[in-house]
Amino acid sequence: MSVTPSTRLPGTPGTWLHDALRYWEPRRIAYNLVLAGVVAAWLVFTWPRFRSAVTWPSLMALLALAALANACYCAAYVVEAALQRSSSRELWLRSRWILWLSGALFAAVLACYWIADEIYPHAG
Repeated sequence: MSVTPSTRLPGTPGTWLHDALRYWEPRRIAYNLVLAGVVAAWLVFTWPRFRSAVTWPSLMALLALAALANACYCAAYVVEAALQRSSSRELWLRSRWILWLSGALFAAVLACYWIADEIYPHAG
């Protein structure tokens, strides 16, 4: 007989991991779209200056930074593991969108800073 998520005890590794994956992974797409939007906005609004910076090596660096951003997204699972197993589990399940929103905003600000400080001065 297999164990379904509804028959598992709350707070067990199988339950919190299943809940975490079901919540966080679909939102990873939106997180990536936010970051892609930041990059697209920089390119569109400053295109003449960025034209010379769009090369294969810079695109490879962009892919590496995207992978790093997705690795940072996994930090949510550390918070999820702690709070799913705490006495604040029900409150956490209702308010974890705040962590997603603040993480996405922080990543967008960090991306803007990186582009403005590390890439934009060297472009064109």
